[in-house]
Amino acid sequence: MRTETEHTIYLKDYAPTPYTIVSVDLDFGIAPDTTKVRAQLTIEPREGTAAGTPLVLDGEELKLEEIAIDGAPLVLSAYAADANGLTVVNPPQRRFVLETLVAITPETNTRLMGLYRSSGVWCTQCEPEGFRRITYYLDRPDILATFKVRMTADEALAPVLLANGNLVSRGSLGNGQHFAVWEDPFPKPAYLFALVAGDLGSITDTYTTGSGRKVDLAIYCAHGKEEQCLWAMDSLKRSMAWDEKRFGREYDLDVFNIVAVSDFNFGAMENKGLNIFNDRLVFARPETATDADYESIERVIAHEYFHNWTGNRITCRDWFQLCLKEGLTVYRDQEFTSDERSRAVKRISDVVTLRATQFPEDGGPLAHPPRPDHYREINNFYTPTVYEKGAEVVRMLATLLGQDGFRKGMDLYFERHDGEATTIEAFLKVFEDANEVDLTQFKTWYLQAGTPKVTVSDSYDAASQTYTLSISQETAPTPGEPEKSDVVLPIKFGLIGPNGSPMGWSGVTGGEVSDDMIVLRGKSAEITFSGVASRPVPSFFREFSAPVNLETDLTQEDRLFLARHDSDPFNRWQALQDVGLALVKDMVAGKQTDEGAIGALSAAMDDTLASGSLDDAFKALALTLPDEQLIGRAIGKDIDPEAIHRARVALIRAVFRPLAGKMRGAYVALGSDAPYQPDAVQAGRRALRNRLMALLVTADPEGPALAAEQYRNATNMTDRFAALAAIGVAWTADAAPLLADFRTRFAGDPLVFDKWLAVSARAEDEGVLERVQAILADPTFPKNNPNRLRSLVGSFAMNNPVQFTRADGAGFRFVTQFVADVDTRNPQVAARVLTGFRVWPMLEATRREAAREALTALKESEGLSRNTSDILTRMLGE
Repeated sequence: MRTETEHTIYLKDYAPTPYTIVSVDLDFGIAPDTTKVRAQLTIEPREGTAAGTPLVLDGEELKLEEIAIDGAPLVLSAYAADANGLTVVNPPQRRFVLETLVAITPETNTRLMGLYRSSGVWCTQCEPEGFRRITYYLDRPDILATFKVRMTADEALAPVLLANGNLVSRGSLGNGQHFAVWEDPFPKPAYLFALVAGDLGSITDTYTTGSGRKVDLAIYCAHGKEEQCLWAMDSLKRSMAWDEKRFGREYDLDVFNIVAVSDFNFGAMENKGLNIFNDRLVFARPETATDADYESIERVIAHEYFHNWTGNRITCRDWFQLCLKEGLTVYRDQEFTSDERSRAVKRISDVVTLRATQFPEDGGPLAHPPRPDHYREINNFYTPTVYEKGAEVVRMLATLLGQDGFRKGMDLYFERHDGEATTIEAFLKVFEDANEVDLTQFKTWYLQAGTPKVTVSDSYDAASQTYTLSISQETAPTPGEPEKSDVVLPIKFGLIGPNGSPMGWSGVTGGEVSDDMIVLRGKSAEITFSGVASRPVPSFFREFSAPVNLETDLTQEDRLFLARHDSDPFNRWQALQDVGLALVKDMVAGKQTDEGAIGALSAAMDDTLASGSLDDAFKALALTLPDEQLIGRAIGKDIDPEAIHRARVALIRAVFRPLAGKMRGAYVALGSDAPYQPDAVQAGRRALRNRLMALLVTADPEGPALAAEQYRNATNMTDRFAALAAIGVAWTADAAPLLADFRTRFAGDPLVFDKWLAVSARAEDEGVLERVQAILADPTFPKNNPNRLRSLVGSFAMNNPVQFTRADGAGFRFVTQFVADVDTRNPQVAARVLTGFRVWPMLEATRREAAREALTALKESEGLSRNTSDILTRMLGE
């Protein structure tokens, strides 16, 4: 396997650069084919830098045309430029200005890193290491400088010229050219640099901060899409107000701009004052966007805005600290959505995502700590572990300290580190200082990979009225980490009496226990509660207070009791999940069906549907059995995805077919003629109705016809797409004609095309692979657009376990061949799709060998990018 230059970066090798950059003055001459970038970098040596120390700047695919120091051109012997950057041999040992002029070609930049052109619009993506593709620079996050940017362009091609910060001036230059100058007064790393130039429409608004400052807001987009940006603007204003109220953070510039582009490797980017978004996370109207789309837009708009303080004003010292900004900001956006919508539903949804994406990563060949100690390619560490697990670690910190203690720590964090590039250690130190606690052991969560397994057993002594819990923790070895340390576990809990009410106690011995939380710090603990009148049913890890796998000796009857009586919504949902998981595992193992247990689960689902105290969104989640990938992870080894699929379908039919009449009645009652609104109440109603419809497609012979009727009569995309997905994934008789209708009905809308691609790729029938290959081979398919590629092949590899893991290996071979091809144009997309193989070590022998052969064949490819070779090497355990 020959790849781009291999290199491994280690945290232990971190050192400040000999030189730092104080300020940056950029002048862009934007034009088709070639853009010229003149950079004036004010540079100074750090204290202690020895005379004669070379200045080494990063640079990729740059054509150097001029170079000077303090206005004097350099002779050839004074510098060297190559494919990796620029070296100034003997720079002055004082503050000086390095001036360079480079030529770049955005039109041919298919990697979508640096400056590139998307649908006629010039835009940038610089995180993590894209700025070096724009000009020579110390392209690392601990170099903070102020930026002033001048842009000139043809006014007809690019009437809109945007950059970070505040607009200083703009005007006409004659000959059809115009210019704009932007200045960002806040020092920032180069990864936060942004530029946009093009012919764009916009919507505008204003926001008045708590201190009375008016901020001009704008969202820029392709002409004709302006009205689809209204929800994003509303989400932005609500985000700004929430951050002031919850964290005391007020926006700091005069303007805040968002730009929606169609070609973007990321979801969005928090560049200071100029956020660039993938258009799928901006555009929304009821006819083409689902409730899930509206919620995603709301969440990501908030996430990128919240980065203004947790990521921009305070940034990362190095890329090993990525979870410092991302995990913390994910926690903040989760809290925002919880306050805007249903806290219980949001918590369950976040845990579903965590278990579907991060738990498999933690348990497979790509496992790594939230703060890794080395990497080969930083692009591959924008992972669920950094984001979702990073957020869970912050949440545990908030749980341990309480809301007031957490806010005290955050206030000190902003006060102490504003304007700095900092570390996880500094982050934890502010909470220690603000709350007078020791977080040394807590830091372990950041430093090791793996999902802890917590085992709990209990006993009750009626004579002494004592109740005893035995709790232990263990984290299995992960690649490169054979030994694990104990972590701090906040275990929110409750004891529930026989009548369903909370049960108290008069005393407790043997552990660190408060009214609602046990804190486990060691390998194990035995805790005895006295004055417990009768044997309780325990409820552990309420609100999912720590990201663990839990094993208890609760019976199925105990779990069904919790499903009816637990005051914690998360654990009510979890109890139903646990009952379903135990049943389907037995079915996969070929054990005799427990008709009584299935009947009890069916009755519990009936109670859930009929409950007048539960909201519709919660019911929709509660009526969902564990998905096939979660079942596979629970089985753990020698997985047969086809057997899991058959067992899950059989369980759905056994549990829900007896309820079919009631479900159809509830489905009809939930229908509404009210105008579409994306609010939580309406969205919850639709979620429940569509959950019932999807269950009926599987469990009731009348279900497919009901779904087809819903598809044809739907007045919004949520209902239409839910019906299409249920029909398309199950591949009913209506699937092919309705997919064809959907494609025709929404021809010309790329974001709806993505929905069609995703359903097409997730169909469970054996013909899906040929159909996916045919779509990809179509000459009109946009093979360079990340959204289209992820929607089609990413959906197949990540969300179609039965067909991706076919025993004949055809699914594996198709994906690796796709990866080899796309890697030549966009390594980030290729590497991300390749992570679909993370399940392969757990498969049964035939599938496991087929996966190994496909990965080994990919390894023999020549010229694989560093992105893809890094994932492949780790996937093969090398």
